[in-house]
Amino acid sequence: MNTHLITQRRIVLTIASAGVFGLAGVGALSFKHAHASSPPASSAVAPAPVVALPDFSQIASRNGVAVVNISVTGMIKTANEEGGDDVTAPRRGMQGLDPSDPFFEFFRRFQGPNGGMPGQPQMPTHAQGSGFIVSSNGVILTNAHVVRDAKEVMVKLTDRREFRAKVLGTDSKTDVAVLKIDASELPTVPLGNTRDLKVGEWVLAIGSPFGFENSVTAGVVSAKGRSLPDDGFVPFIQTDVAVNPGNSGGPLFNTRGEVVGINSQIYSRTGGYQGLSFAIPIELATKVKDQIVATGKASHARLGVAIQEVNQTFADSFKLDKPEGALVSSVEKGGPADKAGLKSGDVIRKVNSQAIITSSDLPALIGSATPGEKVNLEIWRQGKREEMTATLGDASEKAAKLAEADDGAGKGKLGLALRALLPQEKHDAGVTGGLLIEDVGGPAALAGVQPGDVLVAVNGTPIESVDQVRSIVAKTSKSLALLIQRNGSKIFVPVRVG
Repeated sequence: MNTHLITQRRIVLTIASAGVFGLAGVGALSFKHAHASSPPASSAVAPAPVVALPDFSQIASRNGVAVVNISVTGMIKTANEEGGDDVTAPRRGMQGLDPSDPFFEFFRRFQGPNGGMPGQPQMPTHAQGSGFIVSSNGVILTNAHVVRDAKEVMVKLTDRREFRAKVLGTDSKTDVAVLKIDASELPTVPLGNTRDLKVGEWVLAIGSPFGFENSVTAGVVSAKGRSLPDDGFVPFIQTDVAVNPGNSGGPLFNTRGEVVGINSQIYSRTGGYQGLSFAIPIELATKVKDQIVATGKASHARLGVAIQEVNQTFADSFKLDKPEGALVSSVEKGGPADKAGLKSGDVIRKVNSQAIITSSDLPALIGSATPGEKVNLEIWRQGKREEMTATLGDASEKAAKLAEADDGAGKGKLGLALRALLPQEKHDAGVTGGLLIEDVGGPAALAGVQPGDVLVAVNGTPIESVDQVRSIVAKTSKSLALLIQRNGSKIFVPVRVG
């Protein structure tokens, strides 16, 4: 059983006495501008206000009693001596990523010391995490990865009582789990919201790093709405709060003592803490909790599109004023987007009046909605703004896919040798139009286009002939967006031609 590893952060201050002890005992700090000489009285600059660090002692004493230590017993998944998989052992951490995958270190989960890495013999493993009580009758929130494949989950309260916990349900898409212990009249934490949370605002974490129960660390909100690889359903809160192994699943408080998030992931190239930690917004966690308590599982909506980031090249190609939105590279046939009228080449700019700045904003918005819910979409199509309404489907029926654009670009002519598709080739490719790319050079080759690809559309316009492509290229001074079909999948490729 694995838990996330959040390693210790050290705050470096310009005051030597603070040292690596960070904020503890520093008191109020005063930041003032330095001047070579005092200015005339008539133009005196008002002194900078004294910046006092918040006193977290009241939050810690009042809400720390509702933060729990979670101890998990599981089995490490390894290969057996003959090289086959041991099907009785649970899967390893890091969401199954291979160690050679660049994201293996990029977003290392908070694994405990017995993290279950490949090559170890099969053995029982013990790991720890944190959680917090949200209902006086024993309902507890934590991370799904903390209790994944657990054989036994024990919860220890601050009064030293211990309970065997029942896992009511987990949701891997949001990394939220709900536990229940047989107790009553328990202390609970107040829940806040992230709408009022500001970048730069102080936040506080309470958890059990390395088993040291009710440890308190503090920092500030670094950013909101962060979307991370393999976590498209969660608009994370990024902070620089110091967290360690065992903090995973613990609460993130604002200065009013309200829980605003669940500590979930860190960024690390080395496995050590590097000042970037990520928390699940409490509104999303609460929604998942309510579904699990009611039905035993959580559901998420889907739109049924594959999307790409809108970079500057695409913005130039589609005549957008700025590189924002989610570019639709393909639409699932018969899916919610198809029924609503969305087409490949559309750029989704807003969902229910909420702007889509980066493409990763879209999965988080759609995934937090309810299957069957109607959403209003503002799109950009052929240089014009349009609106439509879509009825969302259920993500459990068919997971939405996220395509990533190749950012390569070049200069000069397009560099494609094209010919019409033969009837059998159209049938094999599953297309009714388009041109076969026989050879690639120049800007198209630098952009990643390959011989054998099918050119389906240019700048959102379906392609039927070579002359049509020549005409579009002749009218383009900056860049083109090529819709390519390869191995049954479609993706837009940006190509600079001037």
